[in-house]
Amino acid sequence: MLMQQESSARRVSVFDTTLRDGEQAPANAMRPEDKLDLALRIEALGVDSIETGFPASSPSEFQATRLISRQLTTARFVTFCRAVRADIDTAVEAGGVDNHEVQVMATGSDLHLTHKRQITRKEAVDEVVDAVSYARSLGVASVSVPIEDASRGEHDLLRAITVSAVEAGADCFVIGDTSGCLTPQEYGDLIAAFREWAPAPVRISTHCHNDFGLALANAVAGLRAGADEVQATLGGIGERAGNTALEEIAALLAYKSEELGLRTDIRTEGMYEAYTALREVIQLEEPRNKAIFGTYAFGTAAGVHQQGVLRNPATYEYVEPARFGRERSILIGRHSGRSVLRHLLDELGVQVSDAELTELYRVHVAERVGGDCEELSVVKERLAREFAVTTPAGLGV
Repeated sequence: MLMQQESSARRVSVFDTTLRDGEQAPANAMRPEDKLDLALRIEALGVDSIETGFPASSPSEFQATRLISRQLTTARFVTFCRAVRADIDTAVEAGGVDNHEVQVMATGSDLHLTHKRQITRKEAVDEVVDAVSYARSLGVASVSVPIEDASRGEHDLLRAITVSAVEAGADCFVIGDTSGCLTPQEYGDLIAAFREWAPAPVRISTHCHNDFGLALANAVAGLRAGADEVQATLGGIGERAGNTALEEIAALLAYKSEELGLRTDIRTEGMYEAYTALREVIQLEEPRNKAIFGTYAFGTAAGVHQQGVLRNPATYEYVEPARFGRERSILIGRHSGRSVLRHLLDELGVQVSDAELTELYRVHVAERVGGDCEELSVVKERLAREFAVTTPAGLGV
């Protein structure tokens, strides 16, 4: 949960990326059972809302919603619907109305209205009003309106959608920077406008794409401008460059809550395990240099860094790996220095001269065959064999 000082409760919502408008499922698409497993893992992290998918798009999405809606105990489930009554009927059939937030998609820009939807502004407003009113008539617990391409929409159109949807019963608006085109200042200004059109208790949620690498910055700007929620995904998965990453915003708020006036009680320790399960399901290779979840996010290969980390990890670690279910790694490569070899030899109880250390450095680092870095433990085992000593447990780092 997010909290803003001297304000109302803030919530982080985690939304699964689903197929939209007739897209074909790839071979590595999640099965309903996979989605259930991941939903329960995400719920255990302490999130407030979990999107089950688009029930009207396929029997698989329908079944996923049915399974997840019956097993969540603390989080609310959310379904994606077009502004079509049949989609809402299908979502309600799958999950019922209790603890259910139906998302009714709105079109927020003339660009999309003209070239994708081929409908007028009035038709766009009318379909949302009808869909929201219909969902409310069925007794759905919450109705939210995600506004696609809001970041490129004219304010008179966006205001018309918002005011009309509130009158129809909408209690949340999701402000989509669908093309990832805004800067934090621009997105914050947009959120502030929506906050004026839809005062509390209506909720405002951010939905930011990462095309400029600004999804996290924009989400935070949105919160500070008055948004109540962040739509996020594990690992930032999503269309094109992805969406706001859950682990990144959780990490930022864990360390910068006072500066931002926000806090989170998301349980960060289980995030990496959940992300690993997600990667296995969708066959996603682990990125090398991604924040928090990258293979080398908590690894170091530079000699000057290694010297500091070996003496005190805080010298180069502001974010602590254990806090996110990760482990520190020291990598031996071309940029490593002699100090790391001296450290390993000391752990093995082997004393060498400076000249011998230089030769060991040449053999094991500078002229080692192969250009990839090696884990510290691998080099330690090789040195242990060379000096015929038993490897003590632990790396002492």
